[in-house]
Formats: sequence, structure tokens, C-alpha cells
Amino acid sequence: MSDRRLQVFYTVAKLLSFTKAAETLHMTQPAVTFQVRQLEDHFNTRLFDRTHNKILLTDAGQKVFFYAEKIFELNTEMEHSLRALSEDTSGTLSIGGSTTIAQYTLPSLLKGFREKYPDLSIRICEANTDGIVAKVESSMIDLGIVEAPVLNQDLDVDIFRADELVLITHPEHELAGNDSVKPIDIINLPFITREEGSGTKSVIFDYFAKHKIEKSSINVCMELGNSESVKGAVETGIGVSILSKTTIEKELELKRLAFVPLNPKLTRNFYFVKKRHKFRLKVTDELINYAKSCN
Repeated sequence: MSDRRLQVFYTVAKLLSFTKAAETLHMTQPAVTFQVRQLEDHFNTRLFDRTHNKILLTDAGQKVFFYAEKIFELNTEMEHSLRALSEDTSGTLSIGGSTTIAQYTLPSLLKGFREKYPDLSIRICEANTDGIVAKVESSMIDLGIVEAPVLNQDLDVDIFRADELVLITHPEHELAGNDSVKPIDIINLPFITREEGSGTKSVIFDYFAKHKIEKSSINVCMELGNSESVKGAVETGIGVSILSKTTIEKELELKRLAFVPLNPKLTRNFYFVKKRHKFRLKVTDELINYAKSCN
């Protein structure tokens, strides 16, 4: 029910980037700029200062951002409180998954959940971890599932399940037959990584840092926007990468990729992320409980 112009402005203000906002909202950058300009025309004031490829909120923009947050919070509370009156498990549930989760975890999870609640319509959106968190914050989705810890006092964060990450290589790579590989043995290899904002990338570089390996010493040869692209690059022999073991089952079966466990083992948690509010959508809690029971 919230003004679309306000939603677009809020996302830009959270990310301080028209480009990232466009990616998060699945809009073109000119469309995002147009919506913000319309809002500026409506209030007859500038909401952003744009200098040296950076944007900052003006005093007016900070006020609009403050009230926009309250508007979205109240809007969500109204909708959820009304739906909670009947403990409705029909209607539409909007879920956001960071790339790995949306492509490889949600399909099998939601198949069983839909069988339990056949009248429920589920809408899924995909973005990296930062994008999903922004969508939850602005109440654009009911529930997010992400690949990296989220530190935000306005959100409830709950562990979903553990996930192991492994080194993936071409089947004929010299490391392909090894029982395990140490972080130090990877740094000189051409390394393919995910984009900035990816939860997977954050976890991998935190792992290297924990083992005294600086980011600058890793031989990054390519940065790609999703796991499918990373796998495709590794299949051609361009380099190696680290991905969730759950993402490569098909490629292992077809012998297009090989994997080597990391030593020490690298695991991470997937997290449920939802907005803190007084009234919760019953079906959201039902999905969380169902997911945990499937682990």
C-alpha cells in the first residue's frame, strides 16, 4: 500500500547507491532515478546530494527517510495484524533468498511446505545477501534467508541450517584427487569469486583472514554474479573457486566438476531474517518451524 516512489527512495537511501537499488528492486537505473526525482518534485526539494560518484542524504532526505521507515513499519504492522486475526495460512507469502539458497535450497524446501498448505501462494525473489536484507528492512518481503550473519537491531535473525563449502576444480586439475586442501595451497591458484555483497564471498574471505591470509595475496582472476557463472568458469578450467557443496551435485554426477574438502573444514550457517514487529504472520512462523524440522 506504500507509495512506490517512497519505496524506491528508501532503498536508495539504505544502500546509498542508485545502481545497487536498481539491482535490489529489479528495476533499471533510469527508472529508479525517475522515481526519486518524482518524489523530489512532490516535496519541492532535493533529497540527495550527488558529488564525486557518491550520494548523501540532504537534511530533507534524512527527514523523509525517518518518516518512510515509520510508514513502512506501520503498514506492515497493519497488514500482519489483520491477517493474524484469522491466523490465515492462505494468501501470498513473499520470500527472498540469497543466490545459493534461492537456487538450491528453497525449491526442495517449499515443495513439501506447499503440500502442507496448498492454498498458499509463495512469491520468491533472488538477490545477494545485502539485497535481501534491504528488502526485509523495507518490508518488501515477509522473510529472507541469507548466507552470512546479519547485524541489525531492527531484524530478528535465526539460524536455519549449517552448510559446508568446498574447493571446486576442473576434474583434471592437479588438486582434484586430494583428500583435502589447506588455505595456503589455494592462494597462488587463479581464483574465481562472487561479487561484492555476496554472503558466500564474505564467508570465504573471512575464512582466509582467520588463517592469516590477506585478501590482497589471493590471486583473484574473475568476479562473477552468481554460483552458476562461477561453476561454468571452473568447468572451462579458468580457475578454482569455493562454493557450497549443495550447489554442485549435478556437476559432480555428470563429472563436470570435482571438489576437495578444505582443511580446516569451512562451514557457515544459513539464517532466517525477518522484520521485528508486534504482529507476526502465522504462516511465516509455520515455514520457519517446518524448515527446522526438515534439518
